[in-house]
Amino acid sequence: MEHITANKVAAVIVMARELNRAEGEMRGFIDRMTEEEQAELVTIMWIGRGAFEVEEWDEAFETALNEATTPTADYLIGTPHLSDHLESGLEALGISAVDEENQLM
Repeated sequence: MEHITANKVAAVIVMARELNRAEGEMRGFIDRMTEEEQAELVTIMWIGRGAFEVEEWDEAFETALNEATTPTADYLIGTPHLSDHLESGLEALGISAVDEENQLM
């Protein structure tokens, strides 16, 4: 992770858990991210979902950056179990999602 902070990922996790209440906020939060941050967010989700391994970060990031066909917020909001996949992705990268989420409370 070079561009996005664990804190931003944790914020998306928290909002994804409350999607029925926080979808607009989450959509705006993701839309304000840079293209690189959005691609990294997708990469973390893919790693958490098992589509890529941590060692394949560069390949996953390039894929997310170059093959985005829909707005990132739409793609992520339409992903089942998004918060779980993001948490798993952070954990795979050696970052405690729970610690990051607790800092937001």
